[in-house]
Amino acid sequence: MRIQTAIILAGGLGTRLRSVVSDLPKCMAPVNQRPFLDYVIHYLQKNGITHFVFSVGYKSEAIIHHIQINYPQMQADFAIEESPLGTGGAIQLGMSSVKEEQVVIVNGDTIFEVDLHKMAEEHVHAAANCTLALKPMTNFERYGVVRINEKNIVTGFEEKKYYSEGLINGGIYILNKDAFLQHHFPAVFSFEKDYLEKYIEKESMQGFVSDAFFIDIGIPEDYERAQQLLTI
Repeated sequence: MRIQTAIILAGGLGTRLRSVVSDLPKCMAPVNQRPFLDYVIHYLQKNGITHFVFSVGYKSEAIIHHIQINYPQMQADFAIEESPLGTGGAIQLGMSSVKEEQVVIVNGDTIFEVDLHKMAEEHVHAAANCTLALKPMTNFERYGVVRINEKNIVTGFEEKKYYSEGLINGGIYILNKDAFLQHHFPAVFSFEKDYLEKYIEKESMQGFVSDAFFIDIGIPEDYERAQQLLTI
């Protein structure tokens, strides 16, 4: 099973990175002289993605210009938010450019190097409407925890607090387009609160556990760590 289309959520303001990156969308924060977004694109291309849908908002012109200049051959579409739509609204807007039945969703400020082919196979085998990539972590408080059962079905979401160990939401999803859009969500909504948490018992949601490399540049400490770890 190969999925060729990905929606990249690239509308983040990066308010917690203002001390080190000012006046740029978070995904355009430079890492070793390259925008972080380049590393996300590189990972997706290695995993067979050929059609990129960029869901953009804040300073969208910087992202559009970068893609047009540096990736002239890329099959790229831009879903432009006139005002913030929330994570769910951004995904819903991006879906208008998706032709495939299944689509990969990633965050523009996170890299989680899961095997997308294997994740897609499990997603289809489980007949899931949504599959979440989950990362095992120890001794953390920045993230909430996702609970799954022995069949990897998602059973619950726990709030952020200190955990000695647990599975975190790694920010990569595979979504069944039609199943998602049939809910007729409002224009502005949270994917996490209004879809994942609200429909956990009604939808077929699957967890895909991977201990692959993970980095989220949402805070200055991890942004600095990215400088040491990422190269193309």
